Amino acid sequence: MNFASRILLSLYLSYAVAIVFAFLIGMATAFLLNRRFVFPAATRGLHHQMIWFVAFNVLALVQTLAISLLLARFALPHLGVTWHAETVAHAVGIAIPMFTSYLGHKHLTFR
Repeated sequence: MNFASRILLSLYLSYAVAIVFAFLIGMATAFLLNRRFVFPAATRGLHHQMIWFVAFNVLALVQTLAISLLLARFALPHLGVTWHAETVAHAVGIAIPMFTSYLGHKHLTFR
């Protein structure tokens, strides 16, 4: 949801703003799917889960935005990558925090 919605949002919004709004769409989707399918046996209450989920995702948003912007604006052009540089940068920006977020959610959010 994050990746696809950013592509659509980029038609109307700047790259950075589209990343933020797409992240929020992805975060809401991820919370619902994680709660239902990944961590269905979670023992913590909904309120606790939501607080930790948002906290981890704020950190992930900062990572995603920083990595995406640095790659799209500096690293990829410097390497001569111009074909869909923003899309490639965003994919990498999403991938990096996936691992740390999973561990945080497993041990704190949906414990």
